[in-house]
Amino acid sequence: MKLHELEGNRQKRKRVGRGMSSGSGKTSGRGQKGQKARSKVRVGFEGGQTPLFQRLPKRGFTNIHRKEYVIVNLDTLNLFEDGTEITPELLLEKGVVNKLNAGLKVLGRGAVDKKLTVKAHKFSASAKEAIESAGGKTEVI
Repeated sequence: MKLHELEGNRQKRKRVGRGMSSGSGKTSGRGQKGQKARSKVRVGFEGGQTPLFQRLPKRGFTNIHRKEYVIVNLDTLNLFEDGTEITPELLLEKGVVNKLNAGLKVLGRGAVDKKLTVKAHKFSASAKEAIESAGGKTEVI
């Protein structure tokens, strides 16, 4: 909610530069001359001093081809009924995950105590072992 959306809001924006009698005429409340009176000052400009973003050390790099997987743990899979076939689309539909980036990865936190068929893009070794020891199946999409 924003200030202008409030019911009964009577605040009005001060219009500047509308003549001397308005109270904010001529220089529009900016004073006279100088950098702060100008219309544009570059973002991050520090008066000629080396800007902060240039003084900080640069490290590493960002891989633009990185695949970001949505993570689901075993304890989350217990929400489903015994014998359910769990797919990424089902998890998305039920609201367990918000979006499917590069795919779904199942990790081994918690325990699964139901016989489930889980279809995902990746499984950790402990998750795969836990699902199969509970009598379920894992399938890599």
